[in-house]
Amino acid sequence: MKYILLILMLIGFFSCKKSNEPSYAKKNLNQEIHPGKKLMESRCYVCHSPTGSHEDRIAPPMIAIKKHYISEGITKEAFIASMQNWIKNPTEENAKMRGAVRRFGVMPKQYFSEKNIQEISDYLFDNDIEEPEWFQEHFNEERGKGRGKGMNNGNGQGKGNGKIRGAMMNEANVNDKALPYSERGLKYALATKAVLGKNLMGKIQKEGTLAALTFCNTKAYALTDSMAVVHKASIKRVSDKPRNPNNKANKEELGYIQIFKNNIENNKESAPIVVESSDKVTVYYPIITNGMCLQCHGTPKEQISESTLASLKTLYPNDLAVGYDINEIRGIWNVSFNK
Repeated sequence: MKYILLILMLIGFFSCKKSNEPSYAKKNLNQEIHPGKKLMESRCYVCHSPTGSHEDRIAPPMIAIKKHYISEGITKEAFIASMQNWIKNPTEENAKMRGAVRRFGVMPKQYFSEKNIQEISDYLFDNDIEEPEWFQEHFNEERGKGRGKGMNNGNGQGKGNGKIRGAMMNEANVNDKALPYSERGLKYALATKAVLGKNLMGKIQKEGTLAALTFCNTKAYALTDSMAVVHKASIKRVSDKPRNPNNKANKEELGYIQIFKNNIENNKESAPIVVESSDKVTVYYPIITNGMCLQCHGTPKEQISESTLASLKTLYPNDLAVGYDINEIRGIWNVSFNK
């Protein structure tokens, strides 16, 4: 009898121990980053970055878009519908941010699937997002003039600058080596993409396509190399249709390019491809065209003007990087670093 009582007591002890464990414990350990956050950082931050001064920008930060599109009482469904409408049809008449249009011009039409827009909008609506240090003061000033819209609190608008900037600092101070290899390689690629994209878009907006083309020819390699030094990694862009022969993909890279192309054709989201050796990791990530790319990579004499074509022939006599449409694989990032 005493053995039976002992067994019952042990069963009760372990069952109680298990029931006292928080139900979210395992979930939090394995919780994935919201897909909308990933998309926003990889697709939107090239132009709408939360960093940079107010003067040195090519587009408003994402927090500004959030505050202008979320008004008191708006539902998530209505917010997502507004974002879908703008991204699919970016025209001056359709704009809610008139000041941004006056300063930066109308956003070039980009390719985003409805699912991607929904995911980004869902994340924007429900979460605090990063904002530049100057933003709140600027927003309050504009609102005082009657031009600011939206709410300060609720619906994830933000619970104070200290909290948001604190989260930014925590994220920025994360040791890169603690990240999974795929996230680490992606971080290096996106940081380089952001630097190149910011400079390229700035050139296009302020000086035109020809100035951007000259920038690519003279500065892109240097900027990429400088980012490689910062991250202590090898960072390069390669393609099956290179503009510069130095960017020609090798046999292995051509195989990865084809994988990403197959994903596009099958409407499948592409995750970074990670290849490990004994002491090194290489991460491959797709380069996908958008509307702005077509000014230099689209169809000759349609998206690419005569003057741009003439410059391309001068700067890149063996150019193959034309004939693209939006949402196509133009090449891949190749990022390698020590384990």
